[in-house]
Amino acid sequence: MSENKEDKARRRRGAALEEAILDAAWEELTTHGYEKLTLEAVARRAGTSRPVLSRRWDTLSRLASAAIVRYALQNPTEVPDLGSLREELLLLFRQIARRSSPKLVRLIYEMRKDLEAAYSSFADIRSQVASTGYPMQQILDRAIARGEVRPTHVTPRLLRLPVDLARHEMMITFQPLTEADITEIVDDIILPLWTA
Repeated sequence: MSENKEDKARRRRGAALEEAILDAAWEELTTHGYEKLTLEAVARRAGTSRPVLSRRWDTLSRLASAAIVRYALQNPTEVPDLGSLREELLLLFRQIARRSSPKLVRLIYEMRKDLEAAYSSFADIRSQVASTGYPMQQILDRAIARGEVRPTHVTPRLLRLPVDLARHEMMITFQPLTEADITEIVDDIILPLWTA
């Protein structure tokens, strides 16, 4: 006698169930956006029930945040050693531009009020992703080792600045970065600040 989908879903527990839910939440977010995200839709897509979701995440913003973190951790941005700070920064921003659809950028606006109500922010999401390895830190470390940047010159805020600038540009235009944006951020802002 074959097992149906509902029986399999009911038997999932722990990490397997959580992964299925977060994958379903990510699919709902990227397909319909945050404003149309519902626990019912996520539960249906994950093959589970709304109470199961509610026990793990008490708000939609926490569920959405967890799904975003899971996606980012599963799809890290990696920049190999290219022997040049400039080339590595350009590659990083090109990767960011390829990964940032207008729909994903809109999530920031759509989630803002709920994150504030939950005493959270995108800084919390960023810190969860960065805790497992931040490509900007790796780029900086290599630049210091090559003598392109003084070890004490780049503060934590200056380290965050390149991606913050990219994120800001995408938020105000709802478009991925253009090659002109990338070159301007790297050549006119980041390199002068980091290597001054």
